[in-house]
Amino acid sequence: MPTSTANGFTFKDWEEHPVTPEGVFPRLARATVTNAFTGSLTAPATTCAYTVAYTGETTGSFTGMELVTGTVDGREGSFVLEERGTFDATGTQCRFTVVPGSGTGGLTGLGGSGSFAHHYGDTSVEYAFDYAFTAAAPDAVTAEAATEATATGQSA
Repeated sequence: MPTSTANGFTFKDWEEHPVTPEGVFPRLARATVTNAFTGSLTAPATTCAYTVAYTGETTGSFTGMELVTGTVDGREGSFVLEERGTFDATGTQCRFTVVPGSGTGGLTGLGGSGSFAHHYGDTSVEYAFDYAFTAAAPDAVTAEAATEATATGQSA
């Protein structure tokens, strides 16, 4: 059964570079972004890469990937979020999903999706994230058992 959580994140850095000439619409840009997540999903500095399509001076859409390294409910590892959203003069709307198979370490088998709405001027963004863990693959279970046995001095 999925776990639902609502937490927050802040933008730590936003660097945008034009791909096509500025002042002409539509136009494209690339952005690299760093976010900091708090709550049941904790990640001090994510890495994001976005492609932004401006349809007007303050309107458009974006798509991107965000590498998250941190913890989910105390389980440590990394995973990737695929993100798609829109923006206008008041803020940003975004939906995201965990890229299947991207979880590592304690986050192996993580799946889920969520969303956020950011209103310009807010210093923190609330997000919703519904997630679940699938059963570990047999190789992962065997490797984990061998590691645990070695740590306790037992044979696997």
